[in-house]
Amino acid sequence: MKDLRQRIEETVNYLRTGADVDSRPEIAIILGTGLSALGDKIEDKKAVAYGEIPNFPVSTVPGHKGELVFGKIAGRDVVVMEGRFHYYEGYSPQEITYPVRVMRALGAKFLIISNAAGGMNPYFNPGDLMIIEDHINLMGINPLIGPNDETLGPRFPDMCEPYDKALIAIAEQTALEQKIKVHKGVYVALTGPNLETRAEYRFLRTIGADAVGMSTVPEVIAGVHAGFRIFGISVITDKCLPDALKPVDFKEILETANRTEPVLTRLIYNMIPRIR
Repeated sequence: MKDLRQRIEETVNYLRTGADVDSRPEIAIILGTGLSALGDKIEDKKAVAYGEIPNFPVSTVPGHKGELVFGKIAGRDVVVMEGRFHYYEGYSPQEITYPVRVMRALGAKFLIISNAAGGMNPYFNPGDLMIIEDHINLMGINPLIGPNDETLGPRFPDMCEPYDKALIAIAEQTALEQKIKVHKGVYVALTGPNLETRAEYRFLRTIGADAVGMSTVPEVIAGVHAGFRIFGISVITDKCLPDALKPVDFKEILETANRTEPVLTRLIYNMIPRIR
């Protein structure tokens, strides 16, 4: 079996030669469930389907387009994942985070990650945005388990500040100027694909989580390991208050994410020129 570095080099070589991508992205962006509208803002667009890229998984979740897109947003070179991968799809932690490795190898230094999440903080409502200040990993997995290649990152990366404070400050200032309401909070990741029980929501809120989802944390761990500066944001798609819990289906979650898309797109679009 090829080692991780060999596979990354193979993928990058394909993108540079086979797919004729000449972009040198500064900023990498992962768009979550129902949050693909930012892709419409990309200029000089070059899209490559995941299925065409060597060693790439293929997204199976509705609302995920499944393309790696290169181009410019607000004058900055970007690479955008329109659709991500999840543990519940049957992918390993290493497969889930493989695109993060590739985007770093392509030259990106900043990583912006969005997701759809359930809101457990009683002050959050569907359609709100939450800037991720920190996270709790309850997935029981870690993409760094196994042999470590020191050329890709340290054996024991420090996670005291996985979400970059300077990028959070840029987001807050941008939100203020754009008159966009944002919260800050802690994101907790579980495997899914089921939503949580009342007792689980009580537990998650007790340990300090404000929002819950099924993604992001593996990518952030790999991103910290790879040396990315990271900004994370959640779209709150439903209220997860155990004493007022109502059944919700994926269609409702997707509809809320789609409704919030223009607001999130405006925030990130106006952040990008300020990121340094």
